[in-house]
Amino acid sequence: MKSFPPQHHTDAEKIEFHRLYGAWATVTPSDGRDILGDFAGPWWIAGGWALDAFTGTRRAHDDIDVAIFRHDLPELQRAVTGRLHVWSASSGALRPVNDQYPDLLDDAVQVWLREEATAPWLLDVLLNPSRNGRWVNRRNPSMTAPLDAVTWTAPDGIRYLDPEIVLIFKAKHARPKDHEDLRRTWPAMTEPRRRTLRDHLRDHHPGHEWESCTR
Repeated sequence: MKSFPPQHHTDAEKIEFHRLYGAWATVTPSDGRDILGDFAGPWWIAGGWALDAFTGTRRAHDDIDVAIFRHDLPELQRAVTGRLHVWSASSGALRPVNDQYPDLLDDAVQVWLREEATAPWLLDVLLNPSRNGRWVNRRNPSMTAPLDAVTWTAPDGIRYLDPEIVLIFKAKHARPKDHEDLRRTWPAMTEPRRRTLRDHLRDHHPGHEWESCTR
């Protein structure tokens, strides 16, 4: 099954994805703030864009990952009403989230936003779980923290997921771009950040290929 969001490494695969699901617009974190409009809940940038901001380096991106708490989905729907359509995305399936289909697809952990059917997708919004008002790590639900403890805010006011948490999510797939993200981020990380990633690899991915380069 296709993974969501698109993670492609060849032009042919990207073309085939666009034929089936539609293209993605080129969106930056500041664009994401404009797209969300008056969304009142906390939101933050995850994925490769968060590592760009942390390291001051840049690589090409297929899309942008914006995260909100799952319980804030109704607030997101309110904020984009009349401007954007919300689609539930899960395991290669897409379905609008509207009056006819108010519930997300089974196992959906994200929604996609676009203006209308012929327009490109704008945002992939990750629906992060929470517990008692705390952020919960989807990769390791026993790991919870106040949102401020796992994110940082840039001078322009945009909040980003901490780099070690981004790399924890990337470790599961360890695609070529994830290897590149580790390579460019590791030198900028403090020892406590490095230890968090090492501990996750040891506990959840024993024998992971990253273990040799994170010692």
